[in-house]
Amino acid sequence: MKYSNFLFPDAATPDDDGRVIDETLAEARLTDQLGFDTIWLAEHHFDGICAYVDPVSFAAALATATTQARIGFAVAQMALHHPTRLAEQIALIDHISKGRLIVGLGRGTAYNVYDYQGFGIDHTEAQARFEEAEDVMRQMWTGQPVDHKGRFFNLKLPALRPSTYTKPHPYVIRAAATEHGMLDIARRGQPFMMNVQSNETTAQRMQLFKQTLRGLGMDEASVAAKTGECWVWRNIYVAETDAEGERVAVPAFINMHERRVEMRNKVYEEQGVSILPMAPAGSAPPPHAQVEHALVCGSPATVAEKLAPLAATGVGGLIMQFRLGPMSYEQTAASLTLFRDKVIPALETRQQAAA
Repeated sequence: MKYSNFLFPDAATPDDDGRVIDETLAEARLTDQLGFDTIWLAEHHFDGICAYVDPVSFAAALATATTQARIGFAVAQMALHHPTRLAEQIALIDHISKGRLIVGLGRGTAYNVYDYQGFGIDHTEAQARFEEAEDVMRQMWTGQPVDHKGRFFNLKLPALRPSTYTKPHPYVIRAAATEHGMLDIARRGQPFMMNVQSNETTAQRMQLFKQTLRGLGMDEASVAAKTGECWVWRNIYVAETDAEGERVAVPAFINMHERRVEMRNKVYEEQGVSILPMAPAGSAPPPHAQVEHALVCGSPATVAEKLAPLAATGVGGLIMQFRLGPMSYEQTAASLTLFRDKVIPALETRQQAAA
């Protein structure tokens, strides 16, 4: 498996923004120095749950701040981006990074209506905007003039400049939060990124993914190759002992998810609008917000044991968020380093034994 760091830093107040952005750059440099395969970036607006806000702008900074790790979007919210501007930005970052960019795409948040309100976009159009915008970008990356008339965009332009560094274009992958979304991607014969799920749900979805590819007529080597391009997300904290891991990570994880619904609840109270029905007061959080399902923490041996079942699914990489909520940079850096020094060797030993 490939190991990566998902930079998703929470800044609790506007006064924290600059400090957290600086610390996130330092975390990216450390991730690169430690030899992790990829640095992933998120996109969220107006609430501080992702301090740098825009993965495209931040990817340009990382393209000069790092030298080895690939830089991926997890994901760029396509409904919020104009395809011409994004196609140019991606081509430029592809050159600056010398081909290290992974263009992870999604329609946009399924939760935060204020993201769409702030850009003047109807959230019910998000998927359709995504499909049209991605199609337009792929046309632009061919190096040919584009004359496009669609539902959302009417565009006429000469060949895009700069052309992409990577030919025919940078690697593109889609995210899927639901089984339905995963199946839609699988029916296209493409790999996907999976959000936080239990190991059991992850194994079930990966098995269904493989079955779908076989149904398209793919042979086993091709199925294994496409599965090996898939990524799954986990929240991680590594400490010297299990007790220390739980002491630091559990309250940080709970705080992180409380912060992620704070603005959503505020907007609903003020406007009475939301994308999904609001959960009744006192109801259990969804699995991705439950400690037992969504947090892997403890000693290196414990973390390796909890992650080991993922290798059996054939999935190619782990998207791991190390900085959780109010966790400090120092705690995050220590966890990252322990993962590199002790968890990765333990996981590789397990995989070699299984082979």
